[in-house]
Amino acid sequence: MSRVCELTGKGPMTGHNVSHANNKTKRRFLPNLNDVSLQSETLGRPVKLRISAHALRSVDHRGGLDKFLDKAKDVELSAAALKVKKEIAKARAAAV
Repeated sequence: MSRVCELTGKGPMTGHNVSHANNKTKRRFLPNLNDVSLQSETLGRPVKLRISAHALRSVDHRGGLDKFLDKAKDVELSAAALKVKKEIAKARAAAV
């Protein structure tokens, strides 16, 4: 399972551990990923995603998963999140 946020595309970064003697060793900074179920208002069901804590705050700030996905760029979204975005658009078009 890759360590990449499904909504924002945030992934591991590289850097150094730096000792008191200024010795540098390679290390990885991993994103804080959580398995969550977010409720989609349009679909009326929960959607399971693996997202970062920052993305979870962004979803809450924008007013829910549906509104977050409306503004999200397709390039940043994972295949699963892109599928959910298209399902929401199709459900909205059918409701009109």
